[in-house]
Amino acid sequence: MNTTLQKGLRTGTIFGLIILFLYMIGFTTIMSALLGDFLDLKGPSVGAGSVPGLVVLIGLIGLWAGAVASQSGDLSEDSWLKALVGGLAAGVISGLILALLAVVLNSLEDIARIRQYLVQISPQTINLFLLGRETGMAVAPLYLALMTASGLLGAALSRLLGRGRLRSAIASGRAAAEKALFSIPFLKKEEGRRILRLSIFAVLLALLFLMPQRLGQYWNFTLGTVGIYVLMGLGLNIVVGLAGLLDLGYVAFFAVGAYTIGLLTAPQPHGIMWDFWAVLPLGIVIASIAGILLGIPVLRLRGDYLAIVTLGFGEIIRVLARSDLLASFAGGPQGIRNIGGPSLFGNPLNSERAFMYFIIISIILVIFITTRLERSSVGRAWIAMREDETVAQAMGINTYRAKLLAFAIGAAFAGLGGVLFASRNQYTGPEDHSLLVSINVLALVIVGGMGSIPGVILGALALKGLPEMLRQLEDYRILAFGALLVVMMILRPEGLWPSTRRKIEIHTVEEELPPEPVHPRSTDQPVTTRLDTASDVTISTDVREA
Repeated sequence: MNTTLQKGLRTGTIFGLIILFLYMIGFTTIMSALLGDFLDLKGPSVGAGSVPGLVVLIGLIGLWAGAVASQSGDLSEDSWLKALVGGLAAGVISGLILALLAVVLNSLEDIARIRQYLVQISPQTINLFLLGRETGMAVAPLYLALMTASGLLGAALSRLLGRGRLRSAIASGRAAAEKALFSIPFLKKEEGRRILRLSIFAVLLALLFLMPQRLGQYWNFTLGTVGIYVLMGLGLNIVVGLAGLLDLGYVAFFAVGAYTIGLLTAPQPHGIMWDFWAVLPLGIVIASIAGILLGIPVLRLRGDYLAIVTLGFGEIIRVLARSDLLASFAGGPQGIRNIGGPSLFGNPLNSERAFMYFIIISIILVIFITTRLERSSVGRAWIAMREDETVAQAMGINTYRAKLLAFAIGAAFAGLGGVLFASRNQYTGPEDHSLLVSINVLALVIVGGMGSIPGVILGALALKGLPEMLRQLEDYRILAFGALLVVMMILRPEGLWPSTRRKIEIHTVEEELPPEPVHPRSTDQPVTTRLDTASDVTISTDVREA
């Protein structure tokens, strides 16, 4: 019981400090407004925040704290009493922290001096945290009661659902549905299953091509951006997910493709103005050559050293693009404008809907190439190199050539994304190719699932699609990325939609071996070990206490 109580107090302290941190950076104000609008909560609003939305937000955090505090490390000790004690302790201690914060905020006088260090602290945010009341002492008992009740409720829900029981029930239902589906005589045969898979793919493709017709310009633009990040994610998935090479300068190849289409199709700064279809393969090839040129000197490095070198290469490209040294060649900080776009039979394809179809076709083509590569001898060499490079080299794999090929193909896909990005926006500049682009692509590969094509798509939707719908939280994007990566590494390290191989690697269940019999032996007695049963050679060693 003492262990459960200590865990509850520790969890309550952590979650109380988390709420305090979120308040100081202004996150609670924005989230309260979003929850108030999303749930259509009726109630008073203070400044940019909603009082009912803030209550709901803090209550949800209290539920989470109670659920975490109620979980016991030992199934034999998992009981209702200990779960409720843990949830109660977490709720009480976090409620006391919020009550103390309310009293302290109410007693603040020199707010202007505090805002020099905490810019989000203002009279409006303080009044919002006080729930519109005049004194902190009046709202302190409310916070204590809210966190206590939510902590108990979270513990009860966690104990009621049981650890893994809901997941087991879902898995059992899915297995029963699959068994019933494939018990149909037509689907028992491999030919029937193949026809079913092809039918599902055909329906998905039909829905995918009908989607741009139903969406407006804004959503076509948003999903087009997600699609471009899918292209880059598929390329980085080859480098990181299959070959196991950590590349933090992936944005450099994206910039090479974008500047290639800009320099050769825009009227300024050189006035070459080639056709888009002639420059498209050229941008892919130049980006691939850039990947090879970078890989030749650096791919003999491994791990963190490779990541640092590629990070420096990406920053070099960005600095050169905005420097005065290349301003006459690449446009400098102003970038390149009026970049040419594709046309078909003399009709320009410059609408968001047309570009959406172009991006969809490019994604399908890249997925086809990636799938064929993964199932080929090249893909198997990448996977072997990712697992253990030394063993792969001992098995006869030319790891240096395999790394160069992975870098070249990944860079080619990034160049394709850069060409489409610059042509769709009719502009490219240094600010489009910052380090954050590389971080975004790497994050979506990790969150979606390394080595998984559906995982890359799902990660792009989660990390690029959701922020577009929640533009009020744009200032907290980096904070959300960091928190999401931490949560993913703890709860689901294989990703949202992992590949079969990756899932097996992480969730391998080791067989429990029977314990070896332990024979009591005096520490002063010699131990005789026979090396060869065919001989009388023995070695005697004295085992003594250290």
